[in-house]
Amino acid sequence: MADRIRWGIAGTGGIASAFAADLALLPDAEIVAVGSRSQESADAFADRFGIPRRHVGYAALAADPEVDAIYVAVPHTGHAEATLAAIEGGKAVLCEKPFAVNARETEQMIAAARAKGTFLMEAMWVRFLPHFALVRELIAQGRIGAVRSVIADRCDILSTDPTHRIRAAELAGGALLDLGIYPVSLVSMATGGRLPARVEAVAAMTDTAVDAHASMVFQYPDGAQAVVTTALDLRSANTATIVGTEGRIVITQPWARTSPVEVIALDGTSHTTHLPHEGHGLRHQAAEVGARLRAGELESPVMPLDETLAIMRTLDLVRERIGLRYPGE
Repeated sequence: MADRIRWGIAGTGGIASAFAADLALLPDAEIVAVGSRSQESADAFADRFGIPRRHVGYAALAADPEVDAIYVAVPHTGHAEATLAAIEGGKAVLCEKPFAVNARETEQMIAAARAKGTFLMEAMWVRFLPHFALVRELIAQGRIGAVRSVIADRCDILSTDPTHRIRAAELAGGALLDLGIYPVSLVSMATGGRLPARVEAVAAMTDTAVDAHASMVFQYPDGAQAVVTTALDLRSANTATIVGTEGRIVITQPWARTSPVEVIALDGTSHTTHLPHEGHGLRHQAAEVGARLRAGELESPVMPLDETLAIMRTLDLVRERIGLRYPGE
């Protein structure tokens, strides 16, 4: 693998723009190509970020010999198609969260990458932020003992336009896949990346038949539990608390961004660490991809594919409990 990872971006929306801006902060990475469904969109995005190669269609991007890795940043319902095209082209793939619409698509994507021998990772960008790395280290060191409870919320006020994709069932809209996946992934990270033994959930639906806000309870075989709340029409404190037998970890302001991490022992003593970072926070996941490619590895231990599949299966169970199905499933 070359010293500089040459990136292609599939998609030209807001998250693609944020990724392109953040990638400029990495000295060993560059964007060399973009793919879109229209030449006009590809050209406009490429002109904005100084990208030399512009493609119509994701198969054309995947066939570009100048591209090492592709960041899939298309709408949810296009993740599987764009990822499978990139894998077929032999490219490493960083696929935006949610990794797919459901576990069935996730299984297909993982199987394709493993059969082809190409790198694949879910772009759960918060996993790679400095304060999340600290949280994993604290748990691994046993600083709070055995994890027994996680409480986390991710609620925000998104578009009220009934035609916006966040409210469109045919585009896998709703709070769960856009926002709820963050605390669900946090819970998975804190509890060992396992599928819950029991999932319960309730939700209030929009007029367009997607989840406006939802609450979930997970229970694991060892007795650990989690409570998760998400919403697209409410703004909460967006905090997370991981409780263990010897103390707890509290992440605030909100936890999915640059946040102080407080460790509180059973006797009430506490220590707070601040780990700021530059940019939107998306460059850290790109750096992880580069590190794994240079090491000749096909997935990341920070966001392993088996855990991504367990998370998608958990989300499927939540949707089953709240009666949310997308057209075509």
